[in-house]
Amino acid sequence: MVWQRYFLPAFTFMSVVIGGGYATGRELVEFFMPAGPIGGLLAMIVTAAVWSIMFGLSLAVACATHSYDYRSFFQQLLGRGWILFEIVYLLLLILVLAVLGAASGAIGASMFAAPEWVGAVAFLSLVGLFIWLGGSAIERLFSLWGLAMIIAYLAVLAMCMIHFGERIESVFGAGQSPAPGWLAGGLKYAGYNIVIAPALLGCARYHRSPSAAFVAGALAGPVAILPGVLFYIAMHAAYPAIQDAPIPLTLLLDRLDTPWLALIMHTIVFGTLVQTGVGVLHGLNERLLGGERHVADSKNRFMRLAVSAAASMVAVALATWIGLVDLIAKGYGYLAWIIIVVYALPLLSVGVWRICQSRALKRSAVASGVAT
Repeated sequence: MVWQRYFLPAFTFMSVVIGGGYATGRELVEFFMPAGPIGGLLAMIVTAAVWSIMFGLSLAVACATHSYDYRSFFQQLLGRGWILFEIVYLLLLILVLAVLGAASGAIGASMFAAPEWVGAVAFLSLVGLFIWLGGSAIERLFSLWGLAMIIAYLAVLAMCMIHFGERIESVFGAGQSPAPGWLAGGLKYAGYNIVIAPALLGCARYHRSPSAAFVAGALAGPVAILPGVLFYIAMHAAYPAIQDAPIPLTLLLDRLDTPWLALIMHTIVFGTLVQTGVGVLHGLNERLLGGERHVADSKNRFMRLAVSAAASMVAVALATWIGLVDLIAKGYGYLAWIIIVVYALPLLSVGVWRICQSRALKRSAVASGVAT
């Protein structure tokens, strides 16, 4: 129960964020590397802090109001305006799945010299399988694969330090001051990624108090950013050429020329992409089923699978049409600030008030019980 209450939310958040965030390294290049080596690390600290606060508050509000799907959650925050988040979430869902489909195709082509559609089809098939199996199987996937991801990115950093340690040390030791945009980069990256938090509100079911839920959510920030920090440092072994690579991880593995590590990392990253796809679609299905876990796991499997398949096919078609780099550089940037307005500001105001209101009601109930 300790794992479910405090570590499962953090590893679930990490598993979903990495695939939609920095699994391929492209997002690290777009949001952190322009700030310079040290500036990028500072921006990542900002991102982790925002994630901790936002996910912690989200779970606390969900616990306080018993809102375990994002529709009921945003009805608490926005009232009738909850539809605004619905629109944003659906747009981001399509965008994230498009990025995942494009990345899966690229990884499949790199590993097996197969057409890119083969990787995309494999991605869709595995996502569909876990959506079909339901919530319990998804939780086990997030837990085990999350641990594997940390080990894998640590191995990449270790190999880069062995082969290119002097290069990495020279880049970070050059005394370059952080670029002025490091704070904005950290906030924007946190902004578009945090939108997946409402898809994971089911984690709040394991908590009896908002304060315990907040602690569990706050652990997600440092846990989720750790593999990113390891990867970001390792990427500087191929700096500055890595800035122009569509899939920076592939360039880095080519430089290392270690086949066994390349196979492991491509497998880990592909599984991570699947996790993110499962996470965002599971959140949509939870919303359609009203957040009822017993319903989500025992009924309507065909409906959940059909919804997931339709969204995934639209997204993969979008990725093929636009391309991975443009999707990340343009799509995410435009949505980040919208998410902050629709989600972050209401959570930090109305959400905090909901938590305080819940605590006041409990104290009143306790006082009434004592008086009688």
